[in-house]
Formats: sequence, structure tokens, C-alpha cells
Amino acid sequence: MRFLFLFALAAMASLPAFFHVDKAEAPKKPPVSKPAKFPGSNNFMRIQSHAAALRSYAAKYQYNTRYCFLVDMKLPSGNNRFFVYDLKKDTVVTAGLVTHGYGNSSSSYVGFSNRPGSNSSSPGKYKIGAEYYGKFGLAFKLHGLDSSNSNAFNRFVVLHSHECVPEKEVAPQSICMSQGCPTVAPAFLNALKGYLETADKPVLLYIYN
Repeated sequence: MRFLFLFALAAMASLPAFFHVDKAEAPKKPPVSKPAKFPGSNNFMRIQSHAAALRSYAAKYQYNTRYCFLVDMKLPSGNNRFFVYDLKKDTVVTAGLVTHGYGNSSSSYVGFSNRPGSNSSSPGKYKIGAEYYGKFGLAFKLHGLDSSNSNAFNRFVVLHSHECVPEKEVAPQSICMSQGCPTVAPAFLNALKGYLETADKPVLLYIYN
């Protein structure tokens, strides 16, 4: 009996190591999030409309057809306006706050420009490119795909995070502004990274107003 008891203890002690190895070998999956809350059915219709346009574009030009990122600059900056959209299920899976550029803008008004040095946001479709670590830590290169954002890469407009962006909605208050980069909260960027690193093809970002 004493031998069986010691054998059982040894087997139990080895379980954590076994499950650790099993977990490490498991394939990566996109993060699972609860459906995002966002203001109003009209805004969801706008999101669906832009997602439908990206769905067709992604299929035609060989981009990821499962997920896309949408930024609705018509919404106040204190509200969630960065949406991760599941193109297969036709729904928003998570959302967060995002900045707009301070050039030609105010905290409540978004002015756009594609001009170098404008410090403005640029609307249009983007290919999300390589991950790297820069001045603000983790970031992703952005390649503008439209005439309205064709200078984004040369302007160093990238997707990154900053501590000035809150984790949760603060409306009716506004959040900080950027030099044109779509800047999110650090935890939200890590969530976005989960979708990007498991994508089989480049993910599209669409900034619209």
C-alpha cells in the first residue's frame, strides 16, 4: 500500500509538466473575445457595410478573409471605434479605443490628410505589415492601399500602442491624439497581435469616416 501511495504521488507531480508540454505543442488560435458593445444599430450597419467591401477586396487581392480591422472615425474618440470583425460570422468580436491625428483636427473633429508632415489621420484601406519594436514598443507597419493614404508607409504611420489610451470607454470625454498613427491601448494591441500572428494572409485595416 505504501508503494502504491508513493507511486500515485509521483504520477500527480508529473502532471503539470505533461500538460505544459502538451500546451506548448498546440497550434496557435486567435483570441476568443466576447461580442463587443458599441453605440447604436445604425453604427453596426455602417460597420457591416464597410466589412462587406473589405470581404470582396480581400478575396480578390489575396488578403485574409476571416478577420479584418475597422476604424470608424465618425464615432467620438471616447467611444470604442476600433473593431475586430469576423468576416465569416459577420459580427464584431472585440473593440477598443483608438486615436486620430491632431493635425487639422480637434479632440471632437477629425480632419484627414495624406500629406507628409501633416500629423493627420489618413482614411482608406491598409495592409497590416511586419511586426517590429520601435519607440513605442510593439508596432505594426501599415501600407496604404488607396490614393487617400498612399503616403502612410513613408510617413511612418503605424499601428502601435500608448499608455495615454484608456483600456475602456471614457465618453463623453475624449482621449489623446497622435501624429496620424492609429494608436490603441497596450492590452488591446496585444489582443490584435493574437489575430495577426495566426492569420494565414495579411490582415486589412480600414479607416473611414
